[in-house]
Amino acid sequence: MSSLRHFIVEPTKSSPAIDFNPETHSMSLRGESYPENCARFYEPVFDWLRDYLAASQSEPMVLDMEIIYFNSSSSKAFMDLFDLLDGAAQAGKPVSVRWRYHEENETALECGEEFQEDVQHMAFELVPVSA
Repeated sequence: MSSLRHFIVEPTKSSPAIDFNPETHSMSLRGESYPENCARFYEPVFDWLRDYLAASQSEPMVLDMEIIYFNSSSSKAFMDLFDLLDGAAQAGKPVSVRWRYHEENETALECGEEFQEDVQHMAFELVPVSA
């Protein structure tokens, strides 16, 4: 497990802060997500995650997501992310996602509910956050 480095991406106006820690098995995406080239932005995230899942079978993993705004390309990337994690959960890895949304942001709640409906094997928790 020690061969995997701590994966950190600083936030920008159009991309989220990413913090994936292989030692604590905790991951977070926070901020806004509408990068110009979404596939290119998230590619290293998926590469890291695939390596992590291959190296870490049994440790419970938690992904905290607090995305204030995201575009349709990011939505597709998140769906792919949840599919990857759901597959790992189906294979026996304990995976949970905490979708944090601001209480007054109805759209973020609805998106979280849609993502929640699409996963079958991992825990997906909707967590209201006070502004």
